Amino acid sequence: MPNALITGITGQDGSYLAELLLQKGYRVYGIVRRASTFNSERISHLLNDIEFIDADLLDQASLIHAVRHSRADEIYNLAAMSFVGTSFLQPVATGEYTALSAARMLEAVRFVDRPVRFYQASTSEMFGKAQTIPQNEHTPFYPRSPYGVAKLYAHWMTVNFRESYDLFACSGILFNHESPRRGLEFVTRKISHAVARIHLGLQDKLKLGNLEAKRDWGFAGDYVQAMWLMLQQEEPDDYVIATGVSHSVREFVDAAFDYIGIDDWSPYVEIEPQLFRPAEVDQLLGDASKAHEKLGWASVTSFEDIVRSMVEHDIRQLTQAEAIIKNASYLLTAQPC
Repeated sequence: MPNALITGITGQDGSYLAELLLQKGYRVYGIVRRASTFNSERISHLLNDIEFIDADLLDQASLIHAVRHSRADEIYNLAAMSFVGTSFLQPVATGEYTALSAARMLEAVRFVDRPVRFYQASTSEMFGKAQTIPQNEHTPFYPRSPYGVAKLYAHWMTVNFRESYDLFACSGILFNHESPRRGLEFVTRKISHAVARIHLGLQDKLKLGNLEAKRDWGFAGDYVQAMWLMLQQEEPDDYVIATGVSHSVREFVDAAFDYIGIDDWSPYVEIEPQLFRPAEVDQLLGDASKAHEKLGWASVTSFEDIVRSMVEHDIRQLTQAEAIIKNASYLLTAQPC
């Protein structure tokens, strides 16, 4: 039974990856930072199947302990401050948790006396002001946010450790990937959640920034398959993971409102200038030919199915929450016989 250690296991990608590895017979360990609360919503159904290790991405010694304790054969470094908007407000913290944390994880791998295969979660945000369309493994990087800059540092550190210390270290340059488990701070989930609330009469307006920004959106459940495949190859390498099709934020809004039967959504959407990025990324479109040829990987979930599943999930979740609140209110106000 191989051992896998995942940082960021409570996030969207971490939850799908943990499911995949458990299905493949792995013993799965997850790094969590000790705190007064533990956000286990995305992995609540896996709590009995995962062993959690207390560690902190800012503490080198705790990461070395985690790698040794887990006796990891594979490490998936997914943890980061991953919301681009927040990275403009907290650039130094973004550097610590997104850039330097990757260097610490690589150092932890170098310190243990056993072969470990390492996956670094890189991002299409490193391309930023894209120099060519589409973008592949040879496209020059031009990040346009502190998040993109921090991820680029982590990406090149992975390459450097691979070449300097002969580590089996790979980077997956993943383009945007969504799911019903996406955080509410991301524009895709913000849209699906607001549309669900509008459908249920709980909200009147959806406030957005740049509707014309285009992204290559895939499904997170498909993309974790690519992560695993990278670590099963004979030689380590870096791969772009993408669908090869881009859609604008406007098209995402179209698809979300279409699911609830609204064609003209203009009365429900307001444009807020403060929601525009200080440095905008206009279009990201990935060329995953290398992953297709070498990994045998392909995206299988359509853009429409992704949007539909997110809106459907939010409607169901909100409906259940409303039912619980109503039932609780009834019990509190019910008169004794």
